[in-house]
Amino acid sequence: MIEVSVSQQTLRYAELCFACSTGRAGVGTEPGSGRTPTGLFEVCSMHGENAPLMTVFRGRLPVGTYPAAAQGEDAILTRILALHGLEPHNANTRSRYIYIHGTNDTDLLGTPASHGCVRLAPQDMRTLFDRVRIGTRVQIRE
Repeated sequence: MIEVSVSQQTLRYAELCFACSTGRAGVGTEPGSGRTPTGLFEVCSMHGENAPLMTVFRGRLPVGTYPAAAQGEDAILTRILALHGLEPHNANTRSRYIYIHGTNDTDLLGTPASHGCVRLAPQDMRTLFDRVRIGTRVQIRE
């Protein structure tokens, strides 16, 4: 199981422990809130297998590499693990496009800085992606 601690800004899986970034606006499930949902989830889709490390994704599709394809934006890089909420309070997670993904804002890892997703350094995201499968459980705790 992947375990994300919002209070510690860490993601753990097996022997791995990575600094992460969760929602700058805190935790919650409201659409458009920029908050990270809590509770139990599963990985429902995986995107980016074999893509170059700094691939930029829009709509879960590769559009080029960072920095040229990012156009100064908060980029979704490297790989995407899309999450499906397994509890009534977080059932809208998939429709909110909440992911675990790589980021270009690596200086902000370890602090709440995302728009609701769980961000990792590109190298860490690739390592995690290579070890998990669709159906892997994810627990996000405050």
